[in-house]
Amino acid sequence: MAHLLIVAPQLDDLNDLLAFEEENRAFFEASINARPPSYYSSEGVAQAIVQAQQDAEADRGYQFLIRESGLLVGRINLHRVQRPYFNCAELGYRVGARFTGRGIAKSAVTQVLQRAFEELRLSRIEANARPENIGSVRVLEASGFSRYGHSRRSFQLHGQWFDRLHYECHSPLLS
Repeated sequence: MAHLLIVAPQLDDLNDLLAFEEENRAFFEASINARPPSYYSSEGVAQAIVQAQQDAEADRGYQFLIRESGLLVGRINLHRVQRPYFNCAELGYRVGARFTGRGIAKSAVTQVLQRAFEELRLSRIEANARPENIGSVRVLEASGFSRYGHSRRSFQLHGQWFDRLHYECHSPLLS
């Protein structure tokens, strides 16, 4: 795998991000709920980037673009940051259709966990995956996440209910 970096989105990323989201829209919407149609415009993506920056400044959430040798190949985020007392967040990620199966998600998860535990001083990261999403389950388990639950019929997509597996990962700095 070429050099992989996670970087916070900036307004300079607008064209790359819009092209990435448009190219992968159908691929993503096959397994997660759709973004509003207004998102798929320069104004919509710019607004999302500004919101991501505001969320990071307020310690509510952290979004990152996944770039491989400069090319935008995915996104990863920490959302629903809870402070104080819990110091936890929820992990989410998506890799473009052309780039799956190459270890990109695992590498990005490793990088975001390091940032979460060292820089952001989070102590627990949670994640969810549908049981049939074997790739995501493998990424989480290979990244040190442990499964702690299974909720039945807890996620609706295209009128159908799906189960979710619940995972957690704790900071090694707390040992």
